[in-house]
Parts: sequence; C-alpha cells; structure tokens
Amino acid sequence: MRQLNSLVEDDEIFLRVSGKLGKRASMLHVMVLLKFLGSYGNAAAMQKIGHMMGISKGLVNDYVMQTCDAILKHCEQVIKWPSIE
Repeated sequence: MRQLNSLVEDDEIFLRVSGKLGKRASMLHVMVLLKFLGSYGNAAAMQKIGHMMGISKGLVNDYVMQTCDAILKHCEQVIKWPSIE
C-alpha cells in the first residue's frame, strides 16, 4: 500500500485537498480504493465503506474514481501482463 501511495501522492488530485487531511489525503484515497476492490457483495456498499472510513458514501465513490485515475496515469509501472516465457 505504501508503494502505491508513494506513486500517486504527488498527483494533482491529492494536491488540491486541504484542511484536516492535508498530506494524508492520498493514503486515505488509496485505502478506500483497496477496501472497495477487496470487498464482495454487501461489504462493497459505498455506505458501509464510508462508515468504516469515516466519510460519506458520496466521497467513497469520488475517492475510488480519483484514485483509479491517478493510478492509471502510471499504467506502465503498475499493470503488468504475463509474458509468453
């Protein structure tokens, strides 16, 4: 998780976040995304994840979309396809 966070923490999406979160914003975004991707069925409900992370269900959706956008900017580094070898 730290490697993924260090890859995206300087993205413009997270630099706009101010207030209480500050520099921790990217880590919270990554945590929400990983929880969403690792959940199945009712556990993947936005409201349930939001309650667990202390944010609204609308923010869960925003965080998932924003973090996916930030990660996909580095797709060559994070997405590896199996080779024939």
